[in-house]
Amino acid sequence: MTDISDRTEASEQTALSLFQRLRRNRWLTKGGATAVILIIIGFAIVRLTSEVRYDDVVAALRATSRQSIVFAIVFTALSFAALTLYDVGALFYVKRKLPYVNVALTAFAAYAVGNTAGFGPLSGGAIRYRAYSRLGLKPEEIAGVIAFVTLAFGLGLASIASFSLLAIASEIAPLVGLDPFWLRLVAAAVLAGLGGLMVAGRDGRVLQLGRIALRFPDSRTASRQFLVSVLDIAASATVLYVLLPDGIMGWPAFLAVYSVAVGLGVLSHVPAGLGVFETVVIAALAQTADVDAVLGALMLYRLIYHVLPLLLAVIFVICTEVRSLSRRPVASSLGRIAGRLTPILLATLALVLAAMLVFSSVTPTPDENLALLSSYVPLPLLEGAHFLASLLGLVLVIVARGLARRLDGAWWAALVIASVALLFSLIKAVALVEAGLLAFFVLSLLATRRIFDRPATFTGEPLTASWLSAMLALCLFAVTMLLFVYRDVEYSHDLWWQFELSGEAPRGLRAVLGLTIFCGAVALWSLLRPARGPADISSEDALEKAVAIAAKQDMSDANLVRMKDKSLMFSPDGRAFIMYGRQARSWIALFDPIGPQDAWPDLIWQFVEAARSCGCRPVFYQVSPAGLSYYADAGLRAFRLGELAVMDLRTFELKGGKWAGLRQAVSRGQRDGLEFEMVEPDGVPAIMDELSAVSDSWLAHHRAKEKGFSLGAFDADYIAGQPVGVLRVNGRIVAFANVLVTETLEEGSVDLMRFSPDAPRGSMDFLFVSLMEFLRDKGFKTFNLGMAPLAGLSARRSSPVWDKVGRTVFEHGERFYNFKGLKAFKSKFHPHWQPRYMAAGGGISPVLALMDATFLIGGGVKGIVKK
Repeated sequence: MTDISDRTEASEQTALSLFQRLRRNRWLTKGGATAVILIIIGFAIVRLTSEVRYDDVVAALRATSRQSIVFAIVFTALSFAALTLYDVGALFYVKRKLPYVNVALTAFAAYAVGNTAGFGPLSGGAIRYRAYSRLGLKPEEIAGVIAFVTLAFGLGLASIASFSLLAIASEIAPLVGLDPFWLRLVAAAVLAGLGGLMVAGRDGRVLQLGRIALRFPDSRTASRQFLVSVLDIAASATVLYVLLPDGIMGWPAFLAVYSVAVGLGVLSHVPAGLGVFETVVIAALAQTADVDAVLGALMLYRLIYHVLPLLLAVIFVICTEVRSLSRRPVASSLGRIAGRLTPILLATLALVLAAMLVFSSVTPTPDENLALLSSYVPLPLLEGAHFLASLLGLVLVIVARGLARRLDGAWWAALVIASVALLFSLIKAVALVEAGLLAFFVLSLLATRRIFDRPATFTGEPLTASWLSAMLALCLFAVTMLLFVYRDVEYSHDLWWQFELSGEAPRGLRAVLGLTIFCGAVALWSLLRPARGPADISSEDALEKAVAIAAKQDMSDANLVRMKDKSLMFSPDGRAFIMYGRQARSWIALFDPIGPQDAWPDLIWQFVEAARSCGCRPVFYQVSPAGLSYYADAGLRAFRLGELAVMDLRTFELKGGKWAGLRQAVSRGQRDGLEFEMVEPDGVPAIMDELSAVSDSWLAHHRAKEKGFSLGAFDADYIAGQPVGVLRVNGRIVAFANVLVTETLEEGSVDLMRFSPDAPRGSMDFLFVSLMEFLRDKGFKTFNLGMAPLAGLSARRSSPVWDKVGRTVFEHGERFYNFKGLKAFKSKFHPHWQPRYMAAGGGISPVLALMDATFLIGGGVKGIVKK
């Protein structure tokens, strides 16, 4: 047996090692794919602009009329007004209604961030999850909103591009080198496919595509959303169109080009589609317009359509935050949202400023500014400011991640970096616009200081692939810009050592080298940084403190801390704690924090930061709806695990037709000689041997082994810590259940409930009824029957994939676990069902987290195999 056990443990370690390597390779593959895409884009842009000079682009920018800029701003406002209607339609689809002003702020901020940042940590989905969870939407409803918005935009974009191609294929064909017939054929096929889907799923019908079931909105909703998409994409395309020189092509043809460019930018997964969008537009317009004019229009488009809304969103949420003390209902609800959106908006603004600092390090300073600087700034100071400002841009990317998580250390770092960069922008180039944006950022930070109250270091956690991709994108585009701006400068090794006031190319070259070295060092640190060791089981003093806290609050299951198999983390004020375990790379907290709810936010963040600093994923298992907004603030998403059955003891009595089955079970138990007794903790040691015999026989009969973490095990100290309800037949104990209670008399529950194989039939029902009647008579308000795993998951066709998979397992997984039987047993008591969730990161993290939680409860692979 020892040899088999050793081999099993060795297999576990080998599997874990292999899994970690696969994860590492997945990380490298993702980063490598991003690098390849960016390099290809860089070469494409350099080649497409081979005849363009930087001075020509600057001249084209200056030649843009004020009227064109005003029109671009107007159409930007029209586009964002249409974008808010996506969320309105999505909320109508999930049958929720919220004040438009709240929806508009959320949608505006989501699109301002999503259009600018474009990658996971700062995506529009994260904005919506934080805001809508504060407004009372359930996680599955928020998932429905995000899915609706994404599909509505994607289908609308495909439809508009196809209609445009049908109308003006002859104008587009020369740009892409294809026959107009084939373009029209592709467009017609796309429209036919979309039309078929809409007809098949009209009026809310369900469309079954293999194993995938789709429920389309009704015809009215679909038509309304199509019109919204037309308005949105047409307005955003017009923003760029009015900035281009007159007469390049007709507006319908340009709409098709714009739709394709946006679609490819989204599919590339490059942050904000940067480079991809520009490459498509330049390639399409190069034959009909001067490329320098197109480049100038694209730069203005990015500023007006991407940066300007972000600045306005920051201004609005800061103003709302300042007025958050208002007692008016609308202002109050906006204040709650603004407090959650401000960090992520400022983090996105930090990314924009980081890009500005990096790109300005490889672009030349105007001659008149250099002449002014030569009279006041020594050359070594100018060179140093130029080089350091570029590095501060990359550091600001790292700081942006901390700002999104409301870290006080990140706030201080951002304030110092922005202030120093502001000074450097004046020293190196008298860049007034750059200095003005940095000054706005500094003022925004000062106005929102109280929001960044989480005491944690922003350097404690390695950067994820998404953040490293953002840094990589900045560096690669800095190289691309350097090659574009100084393409007429012949390379020489001497450039590295030229320090002259007019030596713009050498300064840019040194800045790019510094950026590359710094980015590589950060990437290696994040990749090679080892995870810390496993969490230690807490001391006896800490356990006594946790037991005392558990006794003073309402949740009876908090008594599982008495099992001594979990680590403990206390809030800074010592009023609350989290009990958790570690499995593989998951730190799994059991339940919500135990203690007063006002101590939850800081403690949740403390746990999340500690787990991430060890290179692990934070997970909260079996949490209630009360804490969902706090987990959203910490960057976690909630996934439904099942439902908790709760009985109201104040109205519990076996009267009426619905209780006939339980009355019969009680009567049968009495005829069989069953007697119930509640044994207080001081009397439990005297019957411990009998309880142990019952437990051993139960385990042997069911061929099971003790579990852990979210379930208790038969341990003498644990059993003796709380009352035990026993059933006797002729004085012999044939069944028992340890009862979990707290001093508040709010709730009671059971953990272990075990029977001898010869216990009378129906003993379980008899024991539960006896326990509930006893606790009711003692003044307890509710009885916790425990969770029914995977029960209550959404059966709607529009439900998230997580719910669909869980529902399938619930319906067809009886071979592995008695899902339906457990739900049916608890349903006979007619409880109130409350949802329970698991909070974890997005992507693959929830699946891995659930696997780790299963292994932790079952005692590893051996425990799962042996049940």
